[in-house]
Amino acid sequence: MPGLLLETLRGKRADKVPMWLMRQAGRYLPEYRELRAEKGGFLDLVYDAEAATEVTLQPIKRFGFDGAILFSDILIIPYAMGQNLEFLAGEGPRLSPKLVDHALSSLEAVPQRLDPIYETVSRVKAGLGPETTLLGFAGSPWTVATYMVAGEGSRDQHETRAMAYRDPAAFGAIIDAIVDLTVEYLSGQVDAGAEAVQIFDSWSGSLAPAEFERWVIAPNAAIVSAMHARYPDLPIIGFPKGAGEKLPAYMRETKVSAAGIDETVDPVWAAQNLPEGLPVQGNLDPLLLLSGGEALDHAVHRVLEAFRDRPHVFNLGHGIGQHTPIAHVEQLISAVRGWKG
Repeated sequence: MPGLLLETLRGKRADKVPMWLMRQAGRYLPEYRELRAEKGGFLDLVYDAEAATEVTLQPIKRFGFDGAILFSDILIIPYAMGQNLEFLAGEGPRLSPKLVDHALSSLEAVPQRLDPIYETVSRVKAGLGPETTLLGFAGSPWTVATYMVAGEGSRDQHETRAMAYRDPAAFGAIIDAIVDLTVEYLSGQVDAGAEAVQIFDSWSGSLAPAEFERWVIAPNAAIVSAMHARYPDLPIIGFPKGAGEKLPAYMRETKVSAAGIDETVDPVWAAQNLPEGLPVQGNLDPLLLLSGGEALDHAVHRVLEAFRDRPHVFNLGHGIGQHTPIAHVEQLISAVRGWKG
């Protein structure tokens, strides 16, 4: 019997609202911090399938969320494409060589770097009950490309946006390569046991409308089309953070199964403007979860009320902050599960 989350992502509305949280496996959990201290760096943890499995399952054991999302990172794709990847303490990820001044053809692919991720998926699947949906994921081509070009994250993706304008053919080749490997990567996760997948586009909000169409919508549509050709019933959640008024076009044209929306989107507007019947996931501000109190309860109810007439997965508008108190997560769970829709 499919779990509540999986059924909701397939378009079935139920009396109960399923929930999971982006970055639910991570630094706000004391059990995660303890394991991280024992195992070493972030990438070491990702590539230790036994430890990554434990991390993925930690929030399920503690909170009983309806979905378990694979513990990994969107930059596994460029790592498998041949870039060097390291996570520097206090500075975030670094990729080298930067494709802003090196050709894509200079990279030598290392596809075996994906294999430990599939092992983690398989192990997690074996550790879950049927009521809990296993979610795989990948970064969207645009967001992954911003790291590959600049070698690191940035506030406005200046170098990547400039390259896309200056040399769209070279940048398009990077996007196409990411699309192709992402299809294989997500397929490997599904074959290992993932029941649904999410495509994270963390930096889609930095693009002008025409560029959004070219570098966000078109590549994601290609991924969705290829995945649905292989797995017709696979739910695919599209999460284009910062898309704003471009959301309806993204959802229609990519043909994703569900709309992930960030905290800047008014849930009432989303309910009115997204395609009818499309499952929606979101969209509580993570800072409200950090703050707690009556404001948290009020915001939770507003989101739930806005989406009461369509399939809805409760989630945050982005990842849970590392300093979020456990008590506030428990308050959130109580508010969602106690809601009478």
